[in-house]
Amino acid sequence: MTPSTSNPEESRLERGRKALAAIDGQAGDKVVAALADIAPDFARYILEFPFGDIYSRPGLDLRAREIATIAALTAMGNATPQLKVHIEAGLNVGITRDEIIETMMQMAVYAGFPAALNALFAAKDVFADLDSATG
Repeated sequence: MTPSTSNPEESRLERGRKALAAIDGQAGDKVVAALADIAPDFARYILEFPFGDIYSRPGLDLRAREIATIAALTAMGNATPQLKVHIEAGLNVGITRDEIIETMMQMAVYAGFPAALNALFAAKDVFADLDSATG
């Protein structure tokens, strides 16, 4: 998917659904579905703003956006569930495992070793889950 906001006929929600499917696949759908019974409006906001407005903009491809997202979530140090979703999303858009690890290690310089360490363990979990699912 090439990010674009060029289709004025497409709603933010429709654009967001397409972007989420291209980036996160089933992992993103699970997050949205998990919110349906407690905060359906928030689920719609996730589709409309981050995915319909931001991820769909021109200027950065999805690969670059996911590297930035993985770096930001790593630096936060307290967003492990979201980081795991975006590690898988990064793999979906062509980021390699080595690039994910290097991004996290780079964050140790700016966010500290604990944040990078937590992220590396999250990546290890995601990689192990994917490996066990495929083989």
